[in-house]
Amino acid sequence: MSVVVVATIHPTPDGRADVIAAFEAAVPLVHAEPGCELYALHEGEDRLVVVEKWASAEDLSIHSRAAALAELGPKLAGKVVSAPDVQVLTPHPAGRPDLGKI
Repeated sequence: MSVVVVATIHPTPDGRADVIAAFEAAVPLVHAEPGCELYALHEGEDRLVVVEKWASAEDLSIHSRAAALAELGPKLAGKVVSAPDVQVLTPHPAGRPDLGKI
């Protein structure tokens, strides 16, 4: 079953552009990882949100140890207000099961 991850990052005002650049550099690397169905950065007024979809919990687990994610840490150091708020979610389809897939 698919796994959805929503990670919210609060960059410092001075670090926002660098944080965006770091995630933009990571996107193609993450897309190349096994089981990655979606890895997309979104901007809000005071936050950045990464929405991810993985084919399985095992694929997500492998991603958590992959180079792309390991390389993000140092790039974000001192440029975020706090650690990212990472929510790992299981899709809950409503209505027709074939329409419940995201």
